[in-house]
Amino acid sequence: MAGEASLVLIITFSILSLLGLPLAIALVASSLAAVTMMVPVDMALFTSAQKIVASLDSFSLLAVPFFILSGVIMNSGGIAIRLVNFAKLLAGRIPGSLAQTNIAGNVLFGCISGSAIAASTSIGSVMVPIQAKEGYDRAFAAAVNIASAPTGMLVPPTTAFIIYSLISGGTSVAALFLGGAVAGIIWALGLVLVTVIIAKKRKYPLSDPVAFKDAVKITLDAIPSLFLIVFIIGGIVMGVVTPVEASGIAVIYTMILAFFIHKTTPIRALPKFLIETSHITGTIMLLLAASATLSFAMAFTGIPSAISALILGISNDPIMVMLIINILLLVVGCFMDIGPAILIFTPILLPIAMKVGYDPVHFGVVMVFNLAIGTITPPVGTGLFVGATVAKVKVEKVIIALAPFYFMLFSLLALISYVPVITLFLPKFFGL
Repeated sequence: MAGEASLVLIITFSILSLLGLPLAIALVASSLAAVTMMVPVDMALFTSAQKIVASLDSFSLLAVPFFILSGVIMNSGGIAIRLVNFAKLLAGRIPGSLAQTNIAGNVLFGCISGSAIAASTSIGSVMVPIQAKEGYDRAFAAAVNIASAPTGMLVPPTTAFIIYSLISGGTSVAALFLGGAVAGIIWALGLVLVTVIIAKKRKYPLSDPVAFKDAVKITLDAIPSLFLIVFIIGGIVMGVVTPVEASGIAVIYTMILAFFIHKTTPIRALPKFLIETSHITGTIMLLLAASATLSFAMAFTGIPSAISALILGISNDPIMVMLIINILLLVVGCFMDIGPAILIFTPILLPIAMKVGYDPVHFGVVMVFNLAIGTITPPVGTGLFVGATVAKVKVEKVIIALAPFYFMLFSLLALISYVPVITLFLPKFFGL
């Protein structure tokens, strides 16, 4: 009976998803269809309702709407151009300096806003036209912007790690933030290397030197925004604040920054920000609740055990197991957004990874790195299509220009997958 129920779960979910139903509805409906094959309908409904309520009954989830709200406020304007100017100081004399500025800008803005799409649109809309004007190939400029935008999913604060922490049974958020920061920086440095090689080959010009007086002014303008990153990471890691407290302070800080220091946004815009935050939070929470019914159904039907037996039946060698998991997640990332993918696949894959000796913090970073790549790969990668639209370049041309960046990212994925110390040395240094 468990085998038939598992089949019903998979088939029903696939059909409902292909029909275009919202993912949360497809998750709940397919889970109930599977469970009702094994227990009475009233018991299935009652137990599923309990799981839904229990999944949202977590204090740590309060950090999600607050970090989202701080990101929404940051996206309101004025922050991006300050960070672009500061990024130009950091990357202005490196070959392909304008493209390097785009990379640095996306790293800075992405981790402040917590959104790859926001980084791609805000920084890309500024940098791509400038690069095109200076003689850079527009498809290459778009590729640099698209490839660097997902760093905001790795460099904290990011809701992906908060969701993973909850689903994985309480993996340290601070440890995930530190591991993610290292992985995000490695991602960015890999793109810098590719850009240097291409820029030298094509003889792209360097940016003009910035006068010391101007450099000081640009740095001072950027410091208030950059301080948010330092405070959140430092505060959580040093134990001064919890992730929830840090998220609340982040909201207050970004409000002061946007409304009173930069004065880029009127206070009357706050209700609009709250509504936008409510929509995003509602979507995440609905998916989280729906995934609880899926986890219950999978545990009831024995799907995780079956998948574990299947993978470990192929090989129980840690290197081969991680290779299989990486391939699976790369395929999943091509079709599914990062949030739902974490909710669905963490309960299945994490026990397998831990069984062959992988640390949950290391696996969480590898998983998010994997799925972040998926946001910029066809056929569904939202980051790819948004970035191409912002740059006004056909997707086909952008994909060709992205090829060397894809190769670098896959190589870096292998590196952090098989050298755990890269993502674990900082968490262990701080005793996490």
